[in-house]
Amino acid sequence: MFDSPGPIAAIAWNALLAAQPHPTPFMRHEYLAALHDSGSATPATGWVPYFLTLWQGETLAAGCPLYLKEHSYGEYVFDWAWANAYAQHGLAYYPKALVAVPFTPVPGTRLLARDAAAREALLRSLVRWCGDRQLSSLHLLFAADEDLAACDRAGLLPRHTVQFHWTNLAPTLATSCASLALGGLREGGPAAASPCPTLATACASLPPEGAPFALGRPGGEVVPARRFGSFEEFLASLTQEKRKKIRQERRKVAEAGVTFRWARGADIRPADWDFFYRCYERTYLEHGNAPYLTRDFFRRMAHDLPQTWLLFVAERAGRPIASSLIALHDPSTLGSGQKRPENAPQLPSTGLDAPSGAETVAYGRYWGALERVDCLHFEACYYQPLQWCIEHGVHRFEGGAQGEHKMARALLPVRTSSAHWLAHPDFAEAVERFLESEGQGVGEYLDHLQARSPLRKPSGP
Repeated sequence: MFDSPGPIAAIAWNALLAAQPHPTPFMRHEYLAALHDSGSATPATGWVPYFLTLWQGETLAAGCPLYLKEHSYGEYVFDWAWANAYAQHGLAYYPKALVAVPFTPVPGTRLLARDAAAREALLRSLVRWCGDRQLSSLHLLFAADEDLAACDRAGLLPRHTVQFHWTNLAPTLATSCASLALGGLREGGPAAASPCPTLATACASLPPEGAPFALGRPGGEVVPARRFGSFEEFLASLTQEKRKKIRQERRKVAEAGVTFRWARGADIRPADWDFFYRCYERTYLEHGNAPYLTRDFFRRMAHDLPQTWLLFVAERAGRPIASSLIALHDPSTLGSGQKRPENAPQLPSTGLDAPSGAETVAYGRYWGALERVDCLHFEACYYQPLQWCIEHGVHRFEGGAQGEHKMARALLPVRTSSAHWLAHPDFAEAVERFLESEGQGVGEYLDHLQARSPLRKPSGP
């Protein structure tokens, strides 16, 4: 047990993270250490760290970020009603234990472990530690499937919420026609290189949109769906109403004289970081709150995790007026985030390989504006990042917590989950009944959202 991530070797922690099924840059040692060392997530702000680790000899076998909390701010899974119920019965809900990344509602692996047995041992240690300290409860937030499976076997209670994510996957029919054209077909006749069926003939032979399709390859192999080739192709996948709305919103920003530039990693200048923080801070102050993250946190990110960050800056008349900051998970880089310097030491063996088939993911994180322009928020936080993701082959863009308005921008609803242990048996039973009812409501809400999908149907315009 450690009172900060500092004493844990970063190389060992990141190597274990890289072997998880669902790693994110927010579980990297550098990110967690920056939260602590910058004064963002510390006892003074209500986050008392207790990093729990399990070791097999000199090898890190499992570990997780654990915090004691005297409040529920910065979590994005809301349990204020539970705390009030405890208080009404003369019981203390706080302090509670939390396994989460502070201020970061991004799904991913929370219980780092070399195998399922180590993950379950880590969870047993967590519950035992909470019981020994007579804490009211333990909460694992925005957990991955492997965490939730271990929690289910341990009897923790599942809870579900909804987020909105965009997937870079072109609809079957449209992309098949486009890929045929790119692959040597032309309207009305074969390409010069080799005789092929015409584009019109090939498209006419395809099954309905959304169905798997084969293009007459030897053996009848199914052609996989591909990523969007352009923002316009992405718009073509939406209903006419949504296409029109997005074009109108983008036009308003352009006609206001706003242009955008982006920078990633070391190309983000100190002055850009300073301007971004002014925007970020303004967003919180306008709502009467102090920002969760300090300027020093982002200074550490620029130094320790530069390639994780992508900054968009909106400018008008040569002056910056707004910015949005995106985080990137690139599985081709070391430890799910950073490239290894040429002289870096070799990682210790974890006994596991990094998961195969990992995807590049972008995460919408922070934004702010110093001037008001109609639809600027949508352009800075959705359209510019989506266009960048399409141009750079990013698989998925996660828009963050809440925000049903994101559906109109083709971020579709997905279920995210957490797990909860309550020491008091009567409250545990009451919360279990509540979560069953709440879960049914979440399922109905998802069905409702799916029925309002912005994606164009086969018979749609």
